[in-house]
Amino acid sequence: MVAVPAGRVTLSDRRTRRRWAVEVGSFRMSAFPVTQEWYARVTGECPSTARGDRLPVEGVSWWDAVRFCNALSRTEGLAPAYHLRPDAGTADWDTTADGYRLPTEAEWEHACRAGSTGPRYGPLDDIAWYRGNSAESIQPVGGRQPNAWGLYDMLGNTWDWCWDLYDAEVYGTYRVLRGGGWSDEHWSCRASVRRRSHPTFRIDDVGFRVARSQHTP
Repeated sequence: MVAVPAGRVTLSDRRTRRRWAVEVGSFRMSAFPVTQEWYARVTGECPSTARGDRLPVEGVSWWDAVRFCNALSRTEGLAPAYHLRPDAGTADWDTTADGYRLPTEAEWEHACRAGSTGPRYGPLDDIAWYRGNSAESIQPVGGRQPNAWGLYDMLGNTWDWCWDLYDAEVYGTYRVLRGGGWSDEHWSCRASVRRRSHPTFRIDDVGFRVARSQHTP
């Protein structure tokens, strides 16, 4: 887990042409996306299409991701962050819990940028696997350069599920995805790009990484 300092980030949405600033507190984020080996060790499951211990887990829904967070918390004796009510299509986040969770969208972009202000934290071919260099397949984590805070694969390889609803008034329960994937063109692999998906969908270029709030020891 990498310490991410507090800061301020301005999010934007091309569809609505809206921009909004968010204050982000300090927190911790996994240096890599959750790998297939890590996911299998916690859940006993191997949902991914491509197989490899060091490959990011993919083919996981948003619900799968939050269940993993709770399961990982329990294995380490931490308080689960989520109270899940899948029958009602909802989940509640206990912000006082010391367990693992998904990053918020603002946390994700703040962590991705790592103090940079451009569309990317470095030259795309140096930092990300995308359509131009991935040989049309997912790649092991950590194969490209990290950002200034030591976070790998923030852009490219797999999209990351975030906690947030995308736009509840228009898209209901759809959740935010960030980061771009191995099959995406270069314009999708930018710090500001937002994508959405239904929380039950499982896609072969969507995974996640975990976070913990800074009040944890």
